[in-house]
Amino acid sequence: MSQIEFLQQLINGLSLGAFYALIALGYTMVYGILRFINFAHGDVFMLGAFGGYYLTPRIMPHFAGNLAPVGVVVVLLLTMILCALIGMVIERLAYRPLRSRPKLTVLITAIGVSLLLEYGGQFVFGADPKPYPELITDRALENTGALTITTTQVAAFVVTFLLLIALTLIVKRTKLGMAMRAVSNNATAASLMGINIDTVVSFTFGLGSALAGAAGILYALSYPSIDPLMGLLPGVKAFVAAVLGGIGNIPGAAVGGLILGVVETFVGGSAFSTYRDAIAFALLIGILLFRPAGIFGKAQVEKV
Repeated sequence: MSQIEFLQQLINGLSLGAFYALIALGYTMVYGILRFINFAHGDVFMLGAFGGYYLTPRIMPHFAGNLAPVGVVVVLLLTMILCALIGMVIERLAYRPLRSRPKLTVLITAIGVSLLLEYGGQFVFGADPKPYPELITDRALENTGALTITTTQVAAFVVTFLLLIALTLIVKRTKLGMAMRAVSNNATAASLMGINIDTVVSFTFGLGSALAGAAGILYALSYPSIDPLMGLLPGVKAFVAAVLGGIGNIPGAAVGGLILGVVETFVGGSAFSTYRDAIAFALLIGILLFRPAGIFGKAQVEKV
């Protein structure tokens, strides 16, 4: 493989990894607070793609010409708000009543919510794949030499970077972020200190779902065909990315997503391209065998 081919595959892999990183952040934040995996999170990603699908033709005509970037931002923000509300509704109706129940009960409920969103999406949106509207004109940038860098890849990099900065500021610099860290560390002590656990959990679900909604739009721009089952495989891969980085660790989820995207892209460009999707599950097995806590995770000793 030449240097140009290596750099091209690296760029493609980082672009793919950006989607996984945004979805993985939702998994890792919910796990950090409640210690369970929200398997319906990948379907919120699907709802984000459909949110952009229906909002784009209704909003973009009002932002023609030089105002087009503003329209893109409006579509993205409205989709994120919509997905945040959906995430909070799911938490309120499906998970909050079971919070004191065994984790297995909540896990089965999460799988049920996932199936409800998938097949409910087929009923509402139709089961046939739909071409995604042109939110951003996908074209190759000039003056990049032998490399091909598209506008959708640049958008994925920029939006992911900005959202990661925003998430870091929220978690590190706001009162709700401080409350999230307190609940993650010790929910009982946080409750005794006057922190409203329900508010923190609902905010966490909303924040993670908003990131998944943004990932849904960015993914649909790069792979412009959407359907109600599109969140299944990316959702599972993003879960692998969260485990790879260290489930419950926010920087780890982002790094894990980027690593998975790069590895998957390089495998896809090799003689083993038919095993591209299997690489995520091979990584998961390897992580669980050799480093269960992930790259940035820390092994925890449980008292019995």
